[in-house]
Amino acid sequence: MTQQGLNLMETEIELKLFFLPAYKEQLIAEINRLFLAGFQADVMLSNGYFDTEDMQLRRWDMGLRVRGFNDKREQTIKTAGKVVGGIHSRPEYNVDIETDIPELALFPAHIWPAGADLADTQAKLNCVFHTDFRRLTWLVTEGTSQIEIALDEGIIRSGNREEPLCELEFELVSGQAGDLLALAEKLISRVPMRLGKASKAQRGYRLAGLGSKSVLAQLDTVPLPPNCSAAEAFAAMLETALERWQLLEDAIGQSISDPQSAAALWARLRTCIGLLEASCRQFGVLTESLQSGFGQIRRALVFVDDAIALSAIAENRDSLFGRRTDAVRWQTEAQNWMGQESVAARLESLWRLPVYGKVQLELVTLLFGNRLESTMDIRQLANQMQQASWEDIQKLMPAKASTSDFLTVTAALDDALLVGLAYGELYSPETRRLYRAPWQDLRRGIDVLRAYELLGDMAGADSEMLDWLEDKALSLMHALQQSYKSALAQVPYWR
Repeated sequence: MTQQGLNLMETEIELKLFFLPAYKEQLIAEINRLFLAGFQADVMLSNGYFDTEDMQLRRWDMGLRVRGFNDKREQTIKTAGKVVGGIHSRPEYNVDIETDIPELALFPAHIWPAGADLADTQAKLNCVFHTDFRRLTWLVTEGTSQIEIALDEGIIRSGNREEPLCELEFELVSGQAGDLLALAEKLISRVPMRLGKASKAQRGYRLAGLGSKSVLAQLDTVPLPPNCSAAEAFAAMLETALERWQLLEDAIGQSISDPQSAAALWARLRTCIGLLEASCRQFGVLTESLQSGFGQIRRALVFVDDAIALSAIAENRDSLFGRRTDAVRWQTEAQNWMGQESVAARLESLWRLPVYGKVQLELVTLLFGNRLESTMDIRQLANQMQQASWEDIQKLMPAKASTSDFLTVTAALDDALLVGLAYGELYSPETRRLYRAPWQDLRRGIDVLRAYELLGDMAGADSEMLDWLEDKALSLMHALQQSYKSALAQVPYWR
């Protein structure tokens, strides 16, 4: 292989959006309407992705493929990169080859980890999965930048398993990354799409059974940079929550056959989106467009509270039924109720919302074009935000609260807990934990209260069950009152 056959690209910068197969023709029509003069090619691409049985390349955070097109073959390796929002930045190296089997020695020596045994890895390579798709490309000008638009539609296949592939990529040929976002906004306002984080390789590994289902830890605090400014704190919140939004969405997609697991993920997704909305409001960048978009998404997620309550019933969480001998009956009934709502349908309904991807893209634009100016110390700002959020709860909660009062205060309580999550790293972990504990107990108790309400709906005319639920609700209300008093007695950790 001569040096002329080696094509090095320092860094590939692209924005990836996913769309539903039903929108393919509409999307092509919109791109042609805007950029018909920039149309470049319509090709079929066949790609084989290679790794060893123990996934050596993946453990090195590398992706290796051989692409076939127009009777030519090209091997490509992508090394460790970064995804911020939906912007992918990852070094890649391309080499023209003659066969379907890649040759690792043709890539530059400096890309490999120290001590890597290339000969051993080469000998153990095999094709793990394929991606076969039609690619339409346009080369367009946006602002001062040249951008390639690539629409990929086809399948990812491993053995007898496959899933659809529908992606729109904007790759920066020259110019500024911000122009990628401006270009994407023109299309996402016309066709429902969403940010894409999972690469073709990640999806293929998972389809092949070599990518374990991701386990995403609960977010207790946003990782803020040391001694950060207000602008840096806001950027950290946006980046953290946007990434988790995409990861949780992907995890829900992997849980479509398990509504109980999906319920907890839906709740975390709603929390994540709530954190983004609260952060934009706190830093004064919640535009009318964002506010409207968040409102529509929030309304689309209104089912989450019932899903959490049904999940608690189905699992008999925290011994919800006590000593009742008919617990299994009601658990089964809750499972049946959950099964009536398809997780896949819920997810697709969300993706069909025109504002869903628009909100994501506007947040990425804020992240990359953040011109937030604030002279306020971040600790001072955090103190004010937290104080205001807890005062809001007390304004809403009467001295003698009823069941409806506790259910009504849920949104304000969630907002207050989110503020504490956003700025938690600025305070002592132990004092923060002690203060938040009774408030979190109160929030969990409200979920149980909702579960009792749903059980009442299930019980119908079962008077014995209804009497039992009334007693349990009264007992729980007493416990909630005590939790609320305990919470109010805590000394705020931000003072």
